[in-house]
Amino acid sequence: MLRYTAGMSDLLEESPQQTAISVSELNRQARALLEQGIARLWVSGEISNLSRPASGHVYFSLKDDKAQVSCAFFRQRQRGPTIGLKDGDQVLVFGLVSIYEARGNYQLIVEQIEEAGEGELRRRFEALKKKLAAEGLFDEDRKQPLPEVPRRIGVVTSPSGAAIRDILTVLRRRFPVVPVIIYPTAVQGVAAANQLIGALNAAVARAECDVLILARGGGSLEDLWPFNEEIVARAISECEIPTISAVGHEIDFTISDFVADLRAPTPTAAAELVVPDQAEWLRSLSATTARIASLGRRYLEDHYQELDFLSRRLSQSSPAAIVTRQTDWLKNLQQVITGAMRHDLLKRSRALELVRTRLLQRSPAIEVQYSVNRLAELNQRLRSTGCASVEQLANRLKLADRALHSVSPLATLERGYAIVSESDSGKILTDASTTRPGAEITARLAHGSLIATVDKVSKETPSND
Repeated sequence: MLRYTAGMSDLLEESPQQTAISVSELNRQARALLEQGIARLWVSGEISNLSRPASGHVYFSLKDDKAQVSCAFFRQRQRGPTIGLKDGDQVLVFGLVSIYEARGNYQLIVEQIEEAGEGELRRRFEALKKKLAAEGLFDEDRKQPLPEVPRRIGVVTSPSGAAIRDILTVLRRRFPVVPVIIYPTAVQGVAAANQLIGALNAAVARAECDVLILARGGGSLEDLWPFNEEIVARAISECEIPTISAVGHEIDFTISDFVADLRAPTPTAAAELVVPDQAEWLRSLSATTARIASLGRRYLEDHYQELDFLSRRLSQSSPAAIVTRQTDWLKNLQQVITGAMRHDLLKRSRALELVRTRLLQRSPAIEVQYSVNRLAELNQRLRSTGCASVEQLANRLKLADRALHSVSPLATLERGYAIVSESDSGKILTDASTTRPGAEITARLAHGSLIATVDKVSKETPSND
């Protein structure tokens, strides 16, 4: 491949595989350069070649007397209706410069469309709003409260417009006793801003109203523009009288709405906000009157009671009342003393009776008689107990005698047996081998004893036969 290098006339041969890129890659890089190199911007021009396919996207060309650019307004970026767009419209378009890669077409991706005149006004509106907000003119702490029931109401508006008629109608219906002063001014056109300022200054200088309503009916942004002027906004912020901004319809917002002490969505709403409803106010007044009357009656009743109390205290403090009270006190004291003495005497009488009873119980004669009776009782018990004990012992002795007799050796001796023992030692002999012939033995019988000499010793036990 042959190519020219910028600034050089030499031909250089390079490999196609090292330098060539695809068309789609070229368009992609070009698109990236455009989107990154040029920020989103506003472009003004005339619409032509407007196209609305079934997809909902809008395609058109934006042109001036020297050039044109293709524009694509995709459905997902559309914030409002686009039906009103047509060829020949002068518009302001906000968007991003890009390339349609498939065809390599240079185009503007649209994000917002405004009519050329109104769009400029809206940008000025937003710029002024941002500026005044930064200065603190919209802060809530600087806003003045409205009077609950104004003495006079001032209306800064056109004396021939529908706004003043609506306001007067509502005020006449809701609270007709409050007078209304109209400060006439133009509310549309080049001279309107200065006239609005003059009317505000006149109201402040005359100081005859304690609330002001700035009112105008609906209209386009251009029609409402006097209420978006900076000089008007600053005049409202410096106004010493509380102000209500009631400009346009509910959807309309002006700079005066943000600067004023209160915004009303319509002039009619401002009239409803500035005064209370007469019927409701009368009901509230009636309720307040009834409450005041009730409080007054309660106050009088409390003071009547206090007067009665002081009267009683005064009558109680008279000398006759004091003597009467002292007499009653002495009578009560006498009754208390008498009762106390009776109680003490009764107590002492009971104690004396108790002592007498105890003395009688401790009398020597009673003690002697008690001792004699006790002695007789003990003597009787002793006799009874002694006889029983002697009889019991006698029975036990008889039983023991029988038992002793049954085991006594003497009983055995009665049956013909004898107890043999050595005469000299007294040792009982139970075995014949323990003695010897010639030994002297003693045989104790049931009645008496025999002393004998052993002639012969036999070791055989005689049989019972």
